[in-house]
Amino acid sequence: MRLAKALTQEELAHRAGFDRNYIGNLERCKNSPTVDTLERLAAQLDADPTDFFSRSR
Repeated sequence: MRLAKALTQEELAHRAGFDRNYIGNLERCKNSPTVDTLERLAAQLDADPTDFFSRSR
């Protein structure tokens, strides 16, 4: 979803209020996000938090 929006990890992190390293760790499955984190990221990606669980993306 981040790439589809043409956002870098740094841009997404800044918009959502996270560190870039945290976004990288999420993408590599090294961290487990909270519901709050999913909501914050989804808001920046114009998505629904449940979209993170869809295999079609």
